[in-house]
Parts: sequence; structure tokens; C-alpha cells
Amino acid sequence: MKELFNKLRNYEIRIRKAINSQMQGDFHSVFKGSGLEFDDVRSYQYGDDVRHIDWNVSAKGHGTFIKTFKEEKEQNIFFVLDVSASQEIGKPGNQKIDIAKEICGVLSLAGVKEASSVGVLCFSDDKEKYIKPEKGLKHAYKLITTIYKLNPQSLKTNLNKALMLAMSIVKRKSLIIVISDFVDTDYERNLKAMGRKHDLVVIHISDQRETAFPQLGIVPLYDKELQKTIWVNTSSKATRSKLDSYYSGNRKVLEELCKRNNTNYLHIDTNEDYVPKLIKLFKIRNRVRK
Repeated sequence: MKELFNKLRNYEIRIRKAINSQMQGDFHSVFKGSGLEFDDVRSYQYGDDVRHIDWNVSAKGHGTFIKTFKEEKEQNIFFVLDVSASQEIGKPGNQKIDIAKEICGVLSLAGVKEASSVGVLCFSDDKEKYIKPEKGLKHAYKLITTIYKLNPQSLKTNLNKALMLAMSIVKRKSLIIVISDFVDTDYERNLKAMGRKHDLVVIHISDQRETAFPQLGIVPLYDKELQKTIWVNTSSKATRSKLDSYYSGNRKVLEELCKRNNTNYLHIDTNEDYVPKLIKLFKIRNRVRK
């Protein structure tokens, strides 16, 4: 685990340095607050939003006063992490599940460094593990150790159920980061609902082996979720086209869904260095919130 922690810390430092250099002069944060908190009151000025008038203070007879707000710099960060068997695709040590856990770990470290509370819900077709959001580096290390040692009880996926459960757990508006391969159906309604209630980031993990099969003729493929072998003609142009259409179509639909619902979407392939993509994502988020 020591080697893993060193790797994650190095990635976290890369992200933080890149964000800080981009945001010089501002509050240096990977996770800028998603909400506002009360700061003070001042005299009402023409053009101020009347909804922010502090009627209790104004009633004292010294004029009309308005509430001012500042950005929340501490926030709740909650991960919804897919640990189902469909995530176990890719090179040993670099499967979708490995990348998903790494990203969860890196961003957990970044979060606690900014005094945020960090928690996680690991799911298959049921709740596999829930860690309540807390602050501190010790808590982040505990979270990372737990998700890496986790042995899921189920092989299947139910993303819709996981999103529903996460919304029932996280009451306060939070930054929720869903990390999955999204190889599932009928989750769109709850994903939209989560995007309306929370500051939502979707991280979509994929692996080229799902579409780029070598042309070996008819070969057996083992479906880990169904626990059965299926025979696929890898030399068939129609079969290869169907698989490619399914995965690329799924990605396009998910990306469009996120765009329509003001949700950040990030696609990551297991073959690439995901750190630059995370840096780009959070630079964009910080510019939007600046």
C-alpha cells in the first residue's frame, strides 16, 4: 500500500500544481465550492437583488440592509464508485476498476487537503461499501485502503439503484463524482435528478479491448457479470461494427445527457494518462465558477 499511496500523492501534487499555476491570485483549489455561505450585511444599493434583503436587520430602523455571501471553500465530496465485474477489463493492474480506484484515491487526497469532507459509495447491483464523509488525511488513507481491499459480493451492475441510494444518503448539496464504465441501462432519470440536486461530475472509464478485438475467428469470451461463456466471431465485420456502435453510441448518449443537464463529463481510456484530463476538467470548472 505504501507504493500505491506514493503514486497517488504524486498524481495529486501534479494536479494541484497545475491548478495553482492556472489560478494565480485566486483561491487555489482543485475543488472550488459549489455553493454560497452567509458573510455579512451592508446597506442596500440600487440594483441589488431584493431577495437578499435582511428584513430582521432592516426592521431596526437604521436603513435597508442586504445579505452578502462568499463562496464555500469547504465542501462535501462524495464518490459513487462502480466495483462490478464489468470493470475488470484491461491489462492486469491497469483494468477499468484499477483506474477508477486510482482516480477516487487521487481526488480524495486532493479533497481532504482542502479541508473538504470525503466519502464513498461502492456499488455493484447492491451497496458493497459505504464510507461516511469525513475530513482529514487519515480518513482519506482509510478510504483508499478500504476500496482497494474490497471484494464485491455481487458481480452485476445496477447503476440506477446506486444513484438512488446515493441521493438518499447525501442530503446536503455536494460535489458528487460518479466513476463507472456505464455499461448499464435505465439510469438516465436518476442521473438527471442527481445533477439537479448536486454539483455532478461523471467520469466514464473504458478500455479498447471492448471494441478492438484481434481478428481470430470464432473465440470464447467470458461474461464476468453473467458468469457464462459466449462465442463471438471476431473476424465478422458486422459483429465488430455492432460492438463498436454499442460502446461509442453509449458514450455519445451519456455525454449529450450530461451536457443537457449541466453536468461535467469526462471520458478516460485505460491506456492513457488520466492526470492531464483531470487537470483540464478542474481548470474548466474553476473558470466557470470564477
